[in-house]
Amino acid sequence: MRVLVVEDEQLLADAVATGLRREAMAVDVVYDGAAALERIGVNDYDVVVLDRDLPLVHGDDVCRRIVELGMPTRVLMLTASGDVSDRVEGLEIGADDYLPKPFAFSELIARVRALGRRTSVPLPPVLERAGIKLDPNRREVFREGREVQLAPKEFAVLEVLMRSEGAVVSAEQLLEKAWDENTDPFTNVVRVTVMTLRRKLGEPPVIVTVPGSGYRI
Repeated sequence: MRVLVVEDEQLLADAVATGLRREAMAVDVVYDGAAALERIGVNDYDVVVLDRDLPLVHGDDVCRRIVELGMPTRVLMLTASGDVSDRVEGLEIGADDYLPKPFAFSELIARVRALGRRTSVPLPPVLERAGIKLDPNRREVFREGREVQLAPKEFAVLEVLMRSEGAVVSAEQLLEKAWDENTDPFTNVVRVTVMTLRRKLGEPPVIVTVPGSGYRI
């Protein structure tokens, strides 16, 4: 899952991004509304965690722009105000969910994951394919009943492949969904991660390389 965090309190923004990355999400961070508009014009995000009171361009206007573009991106709006009227206004603008500050980080993660599931064809909370069972919420992976310990990027790549339900996923798509914009697209990080993931999942191999196209399970 790829997430954009838009928050002008840099310490909070960086802390949120770090926590989401630990949950195997690819996260980009910006600190004002103008930068947010630039990013959503370039990258495809599953979820935008959007502070409402932003400098340069207000969070409301960023949210309206996402709606106007008809993007499948879901918006979780943050605000220091807990007034019901503010929550209602934010939802009417086009936000998909609303979380007042201060918030429990566990709740933020749960809401981001719930919104991420709504950006594509609905799938069950626990993904199962080819003898593999993946639980995104608990960050657990089992193969034929055996637990498999994965690093965050390995987990993210496996989740993208599982969600594709047998379709081929290109290296570029994996890079888009599992890494942030600071990753050099010309590195072999995808190939190395897939190779390590194959080894950890064990025999017989379940990740198939489709020459010239990508990977599938």
